[in-house]
Amino acid sequence: MQARFMTLPDIRRAAKQILPTSVWNFGAGGAETETTLRRNRRALQRLAIRQHVLVDVRHVDLTTTFLGMTLPMPIAIAPMGGLVLFHPQGDCEMVRGAGPTGTLAVVSGVTGWPVEEVAKEASGPLLFQLYHFGPRSWVQELLARVEASGYRGVCLTVDVQVYGRRERDLRQRFDPRAAMGNLAPNPRPPDPTYPARLTWDDVAWLREQLRVPFGLKGIMTAEDARRAVDAGVQIVWVSNHGGRQLDHAQATIDVLPEIVEAVDGRAEIVIDGGFSRGTDVIKALALGAKLVALGRTILWGLAAAGAAGVHRTLELLREEMTTTLALCGQTSVRHLTPDLIRRVD
Repeated sequence: MQARFMTLPDIRRAAKQILPTSVWNFGAGGAETETTLRRNRRALQRLAIRQHVLVDVRHVDLTTTFLGMTLPMPIAIAPMGGLVLFHPQGDCEMVRGAGPTGTLAVVSGVTGWPVEEVAKEASGPLLFQLYHFGPRSWVQELLARVEASGYRGVCLTVDVQVYGRRERDLRQRFDPRAAMGNLAPNPRPPDPTYPARLTWDDVAWLREQLRVPFGLKGIMTAEDARRAVDAGVQIVWVSNHGGRQLDHAQATIDVLPEIVEAVDGRAEIVIDGGFSRGTDVIKALALGAKLVALGRTILWGLAAAGAAGVHRTLELLREEMTTTLALCGQTSVRHLTPDLIRRVD
């Protein structure tokens, strides 16, 4: 696998060659004009890393802590629905690929497999992404199964009040939910329209149901971040759903500093949105994130070569981060500060 894929773009190209156009567009696309999708990348590209020299960087430490766990690197695999379209074993194959590196994997709330089955295939730590796609009784039963299966935390996704208009799919008359059909064994949730009625009262109720740490995924303002930690949330996940929900939203890296200030150390901060290289991860860590979740970059590894492709993607990300830290004179991801980053228009 190492000889086949020497760089992350190699893996992306291989995935694009393998996948049907409709499935590639489903994975790669965003909402409407895809302005948010592009803005995530542009905002990261505008940030420069300051270069410090004459530092002993023979040992660079990527380990970090998250929710009391020690992780080998500050990367998580973001939750992604429809993985069965990219590999026949979908979510199970994804966690198999994450296991050898000990990378934290976040299992989608619309996983194609029962949560117990995915957990059995995982040798590394798991979080669960909750979609509140049904009444409280349905959620209560699901969360009991999640906790019994050993997931280390739960994050409620809060930016899916309605399904975003993903025009690549619409133009091709492609319905990913219909395409999944009977490809995976997990039954569909009872009511995909349920999130439209959620409020902060539901956050309080969910917090009471769980014995594991609880977070909110989809926080994009300081006001909502402050309200989340006031409600006892332990994870604040900065996300615009990879540009797939609200078009013309801000880039996640642009709102990160105000959210870090609002949280003020009272919760762990995760971020996603356009992160695709090791350099991107370093920028977010320096600006205050504890963990960076990558979606599409790792999805292409799954599509290109299954678990082995996921593993190789994570290896390359680790190499990129280690090299970047050494070249900017840093020896630990836990000691990065905002003065490492400059905006350069």
